Amino acid sequence: MLESGCKAVKEGVLEKRSDGLLQLWKKKRCILTEEGLLLIPPKQQPPQQQPPLPAEPAAKIKELHFSNMKTVDCVERKGKYVYFTVVMAEGKEIDFRCAQEQGWNAAITLQMVQYKNRQAILAVRSTRQKQQHLAQP
Repeated sequence: MLESGCKAVKEGVLEKRSDGLLQLWKKKRCILTEEGLLLIPPKQQPPQQQPPLPAEPAAKIKELHFSNMKTVDCVERKGKYVYFTVVMAEGKEIDFRCAQEQGWNAAITLQMVQYKNRQAILAVRSTRQKQQHLAQP
């Protein structure tokens, strides 16, 4: 995502609920781009700042691409936190929380909608070009 030149729309820290039995909240450095959300362990550098060796730690970086994201929902405000769930296309749900004033849920939703709109426009243009090409003698 960042390697393809997408600029960061928002950067900061989100807490992600772990998949394990205890379901602990773990802090992740996050970078929101026009293509999706990068989740980086807090002590790890983002891809562009990493030294070339070793390549193994980069595997810890998780990319949630908007093409695989279905929705952002289940927003709940409790105490100082906003809780929300990112639902992936395959049905997997990923729970997050952040301080209310940070607005991550709104930023992710807005970028996802803009991404889906761009994809829909490209699909319509492609269909029209094919129809025009077929209509020509």
